[in-house]
Amino acid sequence: MLNIIVCVKVVIDPEAPTSTFKIDPEGMRVVPGQGVPPVLNPYDENSLEAALRIKEQHPGKITVISAGKFIPKAVVKKCLAVGADDLVVIEDDIFEDADSYTTAYLLVAAIKKLGEYDLILTGRMAADTNAGQVGSGVAELLGIPSVTVARKIEVNDGTVRVERSLADGYEAVEVSLPCLVTVSHEMGELRPANVKGLIAAQKQPFTTWHAEDLAVDITPLKQTKPLKLYIPEREVQCDRVEGQTPEEAGANLALKLRQMNQI
Repeated sequence: MLNIIVCVKVVIDPEAPTSTFKIDPEGMRVVPGQGVPPVLNPYDENSLEAALRIKEQHPGKITVISAGKFIPKAVVKKCLAVGADDLVVIEDDIFEDADSYTTAYLLVAAIKKLGEYDLILTGRMAADTNAGQVGSGVAELLGIPSVTVARKIEVNDGTVRVERSLADGYEAVEVSLPCLVTVSHEMGELRPANVKGLIAAQKQPFTTWHAEDLAVDITPLKQTKPLKLYIPEREVQCDRVEGQTPEEAGANLALKLRQMNQI
């Protein structure tokens, strides 16, 4: 039995229009507008899809862990609807302004509380912060190997072969279990849930923990302090290049670019 743990985060829908987002400069947080729904982090959906594909090839169990100040249950139950076996929700006020180290530390405490594990999967990063630190941080704290930005994962005889996405292709890496792999979008989108899965997920119980249930001292955890959170201002200057004909406009453009030392 292969024990797979998938860590997922609930984020503000990254596909929502930018006009719906506002910044609270004092609270150092993003304030979503009305009508912007919470969703599973898309990269974490990629990692869950990877887990489901592995389970199709090897007998196993998939346990999903989600941590946050408040976890919308309807959102995370999607993991059960598509085929995850168990769901653990960690809710605590500590996640209000938790940094990557704090999140990784508490996830590790939850993983140790669960017991045995062979493979831990996370998204390559969260769509709200784009930090990409929690997955590798979990591996470091557990003392296990980690491989990042996976586009393909194969498990064979106690080892994992991972194809890592690169700018100009991919590289293949092989590590021993237990290990952690962060999954990239090249893995593919999460499969949709069917009606049977949705109905079963609504009835299936799940586990809820708080920080005190993990028996860790959360006071000294935070390692970083944000200095400023703001929406960047962009200034765009546009010069219109005209001509009597398309050919003349093209020649005028080339001349202007040459004058600007662009060509």
